[in-house]
Amino acid sequence: MDEPARPRHMAPVPSENADRPAVPSSEELMVRVAKGDERAFELLYDQLAGPIYGLVRRIVRDAAQSEEVAQEVLVELWRTATRYAPERGSALNWAMTLAHRRAVDRVRSARASTEREQKATFEAARGRPFDEVAESVTARLERSQVRRCLSFLTDLQRESVLLAYYQGYTYREVAEVLSTPQGTVKTRLRDGLIRLRDCLGVTA
Repeated sequence: MDEPARPRHMAPVPSENADRPAVPSSEELMVRVAKGDERAFELLYDQLAGPIYGLVRRIVRDAAQSEEVAQEVLVELWRTATRYAPERGSALNWAMTLAHRRAVDRVRSARASTEREQKATFEAARGRPFDEVAESVTARLERSQVRRCLSFLTDLQRESVLLAYYQGYTYREVAEVLSTPQGTVKTRLRDGLIRLRDCLGVTA
């Protein structure tokens, strides 16, 4: 079935009328969602969005990616509601199982991407002059010093540098994750790298 319109924010919307009838349980709502009831999905969204996001955030860490994964889980609940069987457990447990699986997959995917990048860097280094390779190895041995120097950056500089140089994000991707103009991201990176260079005692 087609995906219904969903609230834009993760936080549940509080009830405007305390005298309204009690909201059905998540299990009852899942049964109705399986029949294509969009109103039931909105209520289910309000009940489960918070717990799902909380679990994903603990695993993925990054706020923007966590929200993205949480939304994917909620869409999956809508699309696969017919597979849910109340007698097998609560709707919350079922949703949290889906959330855990999605979050772990996202982390593994990011880790695999990093490993591929490191392997590609190593392969490229094999054909480089000895001095360049030695410099690269020395840089890796000085990671602890780099981590120490990162602590001297502002929060905004540090998060930009970590995303761009340690997670392989492009300027555009960093800007999207941080909801910041690309020009601002470039300035943060430039200033952050200058401070890192000074802290590490690197000379031009």
